[in-house]
Amino acid sequence: MAVKGSETVEALATSGAHFAHVKSKRHPSMKKFIFGTKNKVDLIDLSLTEELLAAAKSTIERYGAEGKIVMFVAGKREAVKVTKTIAESLAMPYVAGRWLGGTITNFSEIKKRINRMADLESMRESGELEKKYKKLERLMLSREEDRLKERMGGLAGLSKIPDLVVVVDTKAESIAVAEAKAKGVPVIGIMSSDCDVKDATYPIVANDASVKTVTHILEELAASYKKGRDGTKEA
Repeated sequence: MAVKGSETVEALATSGAHFAHVKSKRHPSMKKFIFGTKNKVDLIDLSLTEELLAAAKSTIERYGAEGKIVMFVAGKREAVKVTKTIAESLAMPYVAGRWLGGTITNFSEIKKRINRMADLESMRESGELEKKYKKLERLMLSREEDRLKERMGGLAGLSKIPDLVVVVDTKAESIAVAEAKAKGVPVIGIMSSDCDVKDATYPIVANDASVKTVTHILEELAASYKKGRDGTKEA
């Protein structure tokens, strides 16, 4: 499973990245990434994961150097918090929760809602709501702002579709993946053995149900993006 002396493989193993799904759930495309099965659970070859992670890190570093927009996507409860934290640390857009259909494929409409959310926030912060609207109207507008923020707060400030999407569990987020593909947006996918490896431009085969694994991989990707971005600033 491991490359002896590899710190990356050791770190992945420590996070539990090698644990996949039961063999019966394995997608045919994942066969080459499985080195064995224990108690009916597939075990991922982390030496291959190391190679995939390196390719993804190199890619996202390049996007950072070019100042590109990277969107982070996770709907699974165990991945939502860390995905939001990582995206905010990079000042990048994110969907941490249910994917809103059309976020990429119908962005012109999504942009209208983003603008509306920004307008409501601006009116509230400037005191315009208090000056122009009655109490009941302010309540309704406040509720509208809350609904928008709950559904698309992570997209605030987004003016165009992302240049790259990082997805936690491409099977669970199949709609997001399909929208990215439809618009030619590359996908870095953290995916376990039940996923189709072809759903990601840059797959990272690992335990996508482990908070520790997802956190480790997202932190590695974030560090690479920052490396590229900060390198550009220093140039």
